[in-house]
Amino acid sequence: MTNTNHGFDELGLNDAFLQALADAGYTTPSPIQTQTIPLVLAGNDILGQAQTGTGKTAAFALPTLQHIETKVNHTQVLVLAPTRELALQVAESYKTYGKYLPNIRIAPIYGGAAYGTQINALEKGAHIVVGTPGRIMDHIKRGTLKLNHLKSLVLDEADEMLRMGFIDDVEWILSKSPKQKQIALFSATMPRAIQTLSQKYLNNEVVVKVAATRETASTITQSYLAVAHKQKTQALHQLLEAEAPDAAIIFVNTKAATEELAQSLAKKNHRVAALNGDLQQKQRERVISQIKSHDIDIILATDVAARGLDVDRITHVINYDLPRDSESYTHRIGRTGRAGREGKAICILSPKDKRNLQQIQRATKTEITPYAMPSIDDINRQRMEKFTAALADKIEHAHLVPLRDMLADIDKQLDTDMLTVAAALMSLYQGKTPLLLSKRDVLAPVDLNSRDTTSHSRSADSKNPRKKRTPLAENARKVARKPRKGELAPAEMEAFTLAVGHADKVKPGHIVGAIANEAGIEGRHIGAIEIYESHTQVFLPKGMPKAIFNSLKKTHVMGKPLNISKSNAASV
Repeated sequence: MTNTNHGFDELGLNDAFLQALADAGYTTPSPIQTQTIPLVLAGNDILGQAQTGTGKTAAFALPTLQHIETKVNHTQVLVLAPTRELALQVAESYKTYGKYLPNIRIAPIYGGAAYGTQINALEKGAHIVVGTPGRIMDHIKRGTLKLNHLKSLVLDEADEMLRMGFIDDVEWILSKSPKQKQIALFSATMPRAIQTLSQKYLNNEVVVKVAATRETASTITQSYLAVAHKQKTQALHQLLEAEAPDAAIIFVNTKAATEELAQSLAKKNHRVAALNGDLQQKQRERVISQIKSHDIDIILATDVAARGLDVDRITHVINYDLPRDSESYTHRIGRTGRAGREGKAICILSPKDKRNLQQIQRATKTEITPYAMPSIDDINRQRMEKFTAALADKIEHAHLVPLRDMLADIDKQLDTDMLTVAAALMSLYQGKTPLLLSKRDVLAPVDLNSRDTTSHSRSADSKNPRKKRTPLAENARKVARKPRKGELAPAEMEAFTLAVGHADKVKPGHIVGAIANEAGIEGRHIGAIEIYESHTQVFLPKGMPKAIFNSLKKTHVMGKPLNISKSNAASV
């Protein structure tokens, strides 16, 4: 089972999937695909240890797709993922591989999205459901997701679900699914809890283990630029201006991001195109042809869409979204620095990416150094040099006599000097976008090497839940302190009460995981957590949007809704 020289046509896949693979640029199956696809097609339970970038998603998506009976309008495949981002990526992969399967319906189900849209998709009979544990539990309890006809259940990145405190939710979902089903469990690591889970629920499973690639090309200079999350797009614009790449691929993790960023860059006059799973093969080929022929200079791509992309002129790879593992990172940056050429790989990070960056550096045995962004003054000086050069070119080569005559007429009509007229013309030229950057455009750099001081600790007497505790306001004063670097100031936080506590066997990790996943709040912005017998108090950033607040009210932890509400305690 270790032979990796097979073609996809030797793995037992139907022609519809072979064509979809060809459209996506897949030519040769990866080791985990070669091993796993025939096993899943044969109905085996799978215990797989592999990183995301090894091709794991296709390894379970293709064979489970082939098992689907599209005339049966019930959920037949359920995939559990730890985050909404991964759930969306997996759902997109299913759509890419199932594009030639008539009437296939795939529904991504995750927190933070409208219930109505999800319920509508489920009521229509989604054949494949990909979602996060909390929202999947909620739909099962509501009766909007029924698992009576479930054939296959996939646990993707099980160790991440364990780390985020979702493993009890996963077990609850497993207990509500039919006993006769196929289970495929994938995990980058195999901690004891995951081994126990597999022993409890998998039957005669086949173990598949694939090591990640760890090498990166020596011809590629690797660096990262760390900024606040809200400044990432601004950082991308300034980075492209500072680097002026001949051609670049910018990687993101969802197709929606390819389109949004492509529009943003196009407004800045970049010649750009999006490359994602929604493109037909002819459209994909046109985009690749355009960058090869210098008609465009930048491609916004997802990992799946960039498969097989080979363009010699790529000088820069920019990871706008950091991949989840070293294998994907190695594949991405390998698009530049080919055949002995020099290339640059730059990651745009926010603080939440720190751990992932460290893991990639360890796995690839490569030091990824901080990027030295030019100052605003340097960028403005560069802009003025380009502007002056463009003016000089016009003065030398353009036919300016009619325009000079027009200016002479304007000079007679306006009571001002020609320098003021020229300044007014420059103002018209720049429009709403100033020619020069100002202080408000300065990026706020983040030092990823500073100690992460976020703490989600329980109170000292948490081992005795019945011991009398101080009032909430007193606890607020007790944890109040001067914020450390990267944390929000006390005045920016407010207290919330959650309807779960020690009686529900809840732990801080459960709370952090639920809030980070459902609300998208970075871990360092989640303040002190106080767990009581029947409720929990947590400090979160002020001004929480109503949609996120309502989503958190319905989010489940340990099988119970959080039912979040504002506390009476003063903000810390």
